[in-house]
Amino acid sequence: MPNHLAHETSPYLLQHVDNPVEWYPWGEEALTRARSEDKPILLSIGYAACHWCHVMAHESFENPATAEFMNRYFINIKVDREERPDLDAIYMNAVVAMTGQGGWPMTVVLTPDGRPFFGGTYFPPTPRYGRASFMQVLQSIAQAWQTQRQEIEESASDISGHLRRGFALTGEEGVLERPLFNRALDVIFRSFDSADGGFGRAPKFPPSMTLEFLLWMHHLYDDGMALHMAELTLQKMAYGGMYDQLGGGFARYSTDDEWLVPHFEKMLYDNALLARVYLHAWQVTGKPLYRRIVEETLDFVAREMRHPQGGFYSSYDADSEGEEGKFYVWSADEIRALLGEDADLFMRYYDVSERGNWEGHTILRMREEPEAVAAALRLDPSQMATRLDAARRKLFQARAKRVWPGLDDKVLTAWNGLMLAAFAEAGRVLRRADYTEIATANALFLRQTMRAEDGRLWRTWKAGHAARYNGYLEDYAYLADGLLALYQTTFDETWFTWAQELAQRMLDHFTDEAGGFFDTSDDHEALLHRPKDVQDNATPSANGMAAQVLLRLSLYTGNGRYWDIAQQATAAMHEAMSRYPTGFAHWLCAAAFIVSEPQETAVSGTPDAPDTQALLATIWAAYRPNLVVAAGLNGENVPLLAQRSPLAGKATAYVCRRFVCQQPVTDAAALQAQLDGTL
Repeated sequence: MPNHLAHETSPYLLQHVDNPVEWYPWGEEALTRARSEDKPILLSIGYAACHWCHVMAHESFENPATAEFMNRYFINIKVDREERPDLDAIYMNAVVAMTGQGGWPMTVVLTPDGRPFFGGTYFPPTPRYGRASFMQVLQSIAQAWQTQRQEIEESASDISGHLRRGFALTGEEGVLERPLFNRALDVIFRSFDSADGGFGRAPKFPPSMTLEFLLWMHHLYDDGMALHMAELTLQKMAYGGMYDQLGGGFARYSTDDEWLVPHFEKMLYDNALLARVYLHAWQVTGKPLYRRIVEETLDFVAREMRHPQGGFYSSYDADSEGEEGKFYVWSADEIRALLGEDADLFMRYYDVSERGNWEGHTILRMREEPEAVAAALRLDPSQMATRLDAARRKLFQARAKRVWPGLDDKVLTAWNGLMLAAFAEAGRVLRRADYTEIATANALFLRQTMRAEDGRLWRTWKAGHAARYNGYLEDYAYLADGLLALYQTTFDETWFTWAQELAQRMLDHFTDEAGGFFDTSDDHEALLHRPKDVQDNATPSANGMAAQVLLRLSLYTGNGRYWDIAQQATAAMHEAMSRYPTGFAHWLCAAAFIVSEPQETAVSGTPDAPDTQALLATIWAAYRPNLVVAAGLNGENVPLLAQRSPLAGKATAYVCRRFVCQQPVTDAAALQAQLDGTL
């Protein structure tokens, strides 16, 4: 029986187009059929790069007997969590409430009106891992639907009621002062892995937002322990197998404490967030390692995850040729055959051995500092680096001839906003004009493709198809953040104006009168409830990002309403931030911005003129996370520039703190003194 996925654009849904399961995409056709036939809905949610999603598909959804049972007793719906984060959030919360844990693939069974009453993640084809088989689960649910309908209805109502109560941003407003940060730092320190970095035990996910907060704490309070926790984690991740030592870029997470064995999928959002935090670490410390990781990561994205029109793709799969990680691992014999006399050096440097370090193969990683390897082998460090660079190029070229992992080539507005910010800021800080060009091309693509005529955003696009799905809060907030980063790099007012427009759309269509924002717009499809997630997950809290965007826009525009809305929402998260800082680190960064006496700097001058560039170079020479900058000669569109003009024909900087301004200066040294608080 053919299913109903053939006309979808999601690579994940298209992976299931040949299943014997009669899959529907989420939509009225499937929901109407469920109601008319009074059948439960089997909702399966995953994403294209998900290894265990592939496993369950091969084991169960491609099995004719399993599919026949599913088709007889259920209406079966497939959802790409990346296209529909609203559905994913609602039903993931339900699964967590029912089982205590969540993940993907996610299997949820719903009443015909969409209320969940059973949920779980991966189910094996035969009983193992202490779990019932998928067919046993299906049979039990089908029987219960016929014989225990009243109990199911009551359970579904209870779960739905719990979900509706649990999504509001609540809590008394707390005082945003240093004691909040001290409590948060204490919690973070107690979970810190002092040997291998990171927080907690395996699996270890890259803690991008927590690392950003730690850099903030070092910036504000010169907190040495905060910097140490950030640096050890950044170094261990960069040296580990979770980082692609040949091609650049990070895998999704490490399955062990030492960052050795990754879950090999590469996600756009991880690499955007990590590139930015490594960039900030380089600004703080000046250590070449951090700059190298930024450039290798962004070069990987530019090379392998970018559509010719400028959009960034979503992910690379963990699997190739049906095996997880096969594309990335090596044997000692392969290394020797490819590298010849340089093989021994490479094998020492990257932990390659005859027996391997993972399932008989080797995942490349660094176990020693480069200087230690050079000293042990009595090599000149620069000559060693040259030989290793050549060796990496040879292996990279050889690897490129392998069967590649699958590419999820859909373009998501929110994730593109994160990568736009990374390229824009790196272009500015590292003086990489190519990165700035990539960022600008991305913004142009998003404006042309993802912006509707009325200024609203679309969620997703794939080549050959029109953009689709209403934009979510994260699409507006992440993109606005990226546009502000691009404005501060190019000072093209187009991007500032668009960021302000997106902020207004957030206020118009996503505002919760109780504080903060809903994840979906006020004219979105009616669902079980209107979701509102305030916690960081793999990506920053959209509410937390919206708060940061509004704080910055307030300084640019003088609009106090922006500041008040953001401060009120941030203060309401006081208890959550102090008790669960690693889950609310993006909010903590917003709180740090509020208490830091942020600086507004207007540079009146032609942006590309040498005297203007000299002042801007001074501004960007250091890590200044509490700074917003405008440059140009016209304050019509950027109010921070209004009534500020060059003095004596020279580019002039006006430094202010919350609208209280110092004397304008034309000299770079005087500007630095003002920014550093020494003048």
